Amino acid sequence: MAKEAKKKEIKKNNKDKKSFGKGFKAELKKVVWPTPAELAKSTLAVIAIVIIIVAIVFCLDFVFEAMNTYGIDKLKNAVQTSEENNTVENTVENTETETENTTEESATEPTTENVEDAPQESVEENVQE
Repeated sequence: MAKEAKKKEIKKNNKDKKSFGKGFKAELKKVVWPTPAELAKSTLAVIAIVIIIVAIVFCLDFVFEAMNTYGIDKLKNAVQTSEENNTVENTVENTETETENTTEESATEPTTENVEDAPQESVEENVQE
């Protein structure tokens, strides 16, 4: 029985393949094919639309590129000038704080003269005790 079922299945598949081909041909006959004149008009319309879209995209690309170039350059210049101003201000502030720090350090540091003038007797007395 299994062999008979396989044979029937194979015959059915062959019939399906043949009927697919016949159905495909029948559907192609139902298609309304354009005439050569209609085909030429449609082709020209597609080409014209593509050319118009290419022109629009090219113009937009050119405009955005120009805006980007000049806008970026102006932005770079603005950033550079602000950075230069910041560095100049920072160096001025650093030099001011350094001079303040050096004057404060010199005022708080004892000099060697002050140490030498200190009485030596008290140190010697502490050592002897």
